[in-house]
Amino acid sequence: MNDQLDSIEKKVGRDFESPPLHLWDPPLSGDIDIRIDKTGRWIHEGVEIKRDSIVRLFASILRREDDLEYYLVTPGEKWRIQVDALPLIVVDVDRQAPGTSETVIEVTLNTGKKLHLGAHHRLYLEEVHDNIAAVRLNHGLTALFARSAWYRLVEMTEQKQGRACIVSAGEIFPLEAQVK
Repeated sequence: MNDQLDSIEKKVGRDFESPPLHLWDPPLSGDIDIRIDKTGRWIHEGVEIKRDSIVRLFASILRREDDLEYYLVTPGEKWRIQVDALPLIVVDVDRQAPGTSETVIEVTLNTGKKLHLGAHHRLYLEEVHDNIAAVRLNHGLTALFARSAWYRLVEMTEQKQGRACIVSAGEIFPLEAQVK
């Protein structure tokens, strides 16, 4: 790994879950040769980053800003990266009923992070990617469903007002595109 990547790792530490990106506003440091391809692989200088800990770290400091660009952000640096499609991928879906009668759908991202679909993490159909399901994440990010996760999600649909929907944490998410 080169000095640039080592520097980013040292500045952030190892809090992969929720570093305080909302508090960090450094000036743009420049572009870094990192690209997230359409399958969710992280590529640095043409070579896939194979260390899961580095991918999780970088995913935890990734944000999309108002200019629609993606950045790796630390307290003192901000590096623009390239993203081919959406930056993260939903790789698994599970239906849970955590101690109540309310169903909650849990999704697992390609980084291993798990989250619940609901008011904070909304499911939607990504028009740019043929209306495949995607989920809204923190910091302006989104995750597209992998084919296998999409099929699992479709198996969990319920009919609501004549439309196939996903119900999670009291929220209803249509899985059919609106006819215009």
